[in-house]
Amino acid sequence: MHKAGELAARILDEIADHVFVGQTTGELDRMIENKVNAAGATSATIGYKGYQHASCISVNHVVCHGIPGDKKLKDGDILNIDVTVVVDGWYGDTSRMYVAGKLSRKAERLIQVTHDSLFKGIEAVKPGNTFGDIGHAIQTFVEAQRMSVVRDFCGHGLGRVFHSPPNVLHYGRAGTGPVLEEGMFFTIEPMVNLGRPETKVLSDDWTAVTRDKSLSAQFEHSIGVTADGCELFTLSPAGRFHPTWG
Repeated sequence: MHKAGELAARILDEIADHVFVGQTTGELDRMIENKVNAAGATSATIGYKGYQHASCISVNHVVCHGIPGDKKLKDGDILNIDVTVVVDGWYGDTSRMYVAGKLSRKAERLIQVTHDSLFKGIEAVKPGNTFGDIGHAIQTFVEAQRMSVVRDFCGHGLGRVFHSPPNVLHYGRAGTGPVLEEGMFFTIEPMVNLGRPETKVLSDDWTAVTRDKSLSAQFEHSIGVTADGCELFTLSPAGRFHPTWG
């Protein structure tokens, strides 16, 4: 899990310098696929349920599962890049936000709240707590900032499989749901909207967008529960997890 998580995070570090105005999401995806192959790893998403790309790249009001293509990034576009790799049979899954050009004030605030909400959820991870505690920590923080948490997508168990139980909801009531136990592996990946939480999936059967066209942001870490807390497998080796790292 350490090797897989570190590779996924390192690829996202290296792609950061290639996110700029005029760049295409398809070119970013090609770079990511080349980096996965060069590392001797496998992309978990190529061939997954028919998907044919090494990443999901979700721009502006796309919530998740954006398909890379020929569309060029414009000044002020925000985008989430999500990469999952397989190393020695283990899965590393992580995503983070990027910006092309100048970040608008409202987008910056959305990204900051989303980033901080992930870490509010992570703070709730320790044996004896519940998955409801994670969701409650995220939801209460986000809604206090007058933003909304997407209900239609969630985190998931992983390890030697890409998606496994339990579902990791980013909303909920404290003290509910399965109890966290040492040795569990899963992702926390809150999607936060500036507007309402509702989403819809486009006709390509992948791309999920906000129904009200409001901006959306997401951050994701792969996590393991330890005896007294948790460990993050997908920390950025170069300290580039947040788009304002520069």
